[in-house]
Amino acid sequence: MRVGFIGLGIMGAPMAMHLREAGHDLAVFNRTASKCEPVRAKGAKVAATPREAAEGAEVLFICVSDTPDVHGVLFGPDGAAESLAKSSVVVDCSTISADATEEFGERLAAKGVAMLDAPLTGGDVGARNATLTIMVGGEEAVFQRVLPLFETVGKLILHMGPLGAGQRMKVVNQIVCAVTLLGVVEGMRFAEQSGMAMDKVMQVLTSGAAGSWALANYGPRILKGDFAPGFPMKLQSKDLRICMEAVREAGGRYEATALADKLFREAAESGLGDNGTQAMIQLLRRT
Repeated sequence: MRVGFIGLGIMGAPMAMHLREAGHDLAVFNRTASKCEPVRAKGAKVAATPREAAEGAEVLFICVSDTPDVHGVLFGPDGAAESLAKSSVVVDCSTISADATEEFGERLAAKGVAMLDAPLTGGDVGARNATLTIMVGGEEAVFQRVLPLFETVGKLILHMGPLGAGQRMKVVNQIVCAVTLLGVVEGMRFAEQSGMAMDKVMQVLTSGAAGSWALANYGPRILKGDFAPGFPMKLQSKDLRICMEAVREAGGRYEATALADKLFREAAESGLGDNGTQAMIQLLRRT
């Protein structure tokens, strides 16, 4: 299949590589062109603009940071929408506003182009191992067309409903992820301050009711002092901004979400933004 891919970051780069290694005719674009070199070495074409990456593509993946970035690569100067063919599909794997997603879908539909929102969870490990969970919004028939590509990069792929449903599911996911991580780092910080044997702390936590993906994946990194970004703090903060916009619209009490938003924003703005989210413990260690 002819596939375009825009955004070769921590998640996008391994996804693009999996698609190329599966034999798809791949064109890629990234603002930092050097990040395209590994997939170029596997035979992918490197495009100079989003428009070029989309030319001839049956499916165009986008995996960038925020709502304005998706708007820019689609509708900005040399944007992909200028060259997308009728009956092609845009698959946005970014985490962005659901309302904006619906607006982008309407603009593309006017050109005869379908859109799926397909945000991801599973972190850098899931992207490298092609075990991502992908939550997809859009028309069922379009989802079925793209499903073989999703199965190349992910393990659990679920159609959540109409366009925008994927992003709303990602809000649910990010609320749970952020609040859970706060519990992990606060518990581990207390254990540190109490002088406990941290290897035994991890054994207890992972064997019982306190176990979680965040603990299993980030706990060992914290113990090793490894704060490299599986998912950068600044992006978690951005996602929580989107979560807060969504919960304010929904109404009700989301106090844990509001606390997570405050703390992740503080961490991102205090010099930890490029570190992984497990670096939240570094913020706690300062106080």
